[in-house]
Amino acid sequence: MQTPRIGKELFTLLDGKRLERKQHEAMMLLTVTEDQWPHIAMISVGEIVALDEGNLRLALWPGTTTTGNMIRTGKATLAVFIGGKAHYVRLSLEHLPALAGAKYLRERFAARVFAAREDSAQYADILTGVTVRLKEPESVVNRWNETVAELLM
Repeated sequence: MQTPRIGKELFTLLDGKRLERKQHEAMMLLTVTEDQWPHIAMISVGEIVALDEGNLRLALWPGTTTTGNMIRTGKATLAVFIGGKAHYVRLSLEHLPALAGAKYLRERFAARVFAAREDSAQYADILTGVTVRLKEPESVVNRWNETVAELLM
């Protein structure tokens, strides 16, 4: 049986490198609330890093609905639109202990790729997913770089 893995293109987006070039990319992170409703949040390349094609780390703000759902269920789905494809990645999560001396307070998670699927249509091209414009790009990208470095510890 083959181990689930993300594709090379998605790995390159999530490799934690050249974040300033990726600052406009946003992804959807889906979880399930206590009353069983889907919950969608946006995350950036500064909150997730791929260690390899089968393992990722996430650093999310504490006290959010998404973070609470992830702690409670140990599951999430990442949806990314890049390179003319939709990427859907089911994640099995382990809540990591707080990092001593972390510059930014975050809830950290180790994520194992449980299932990964790339989707495209023959009759249409996916041109873009969620894109953003940072209001203070220099400070945000600096924070992202520091957060990703802490995720790699």
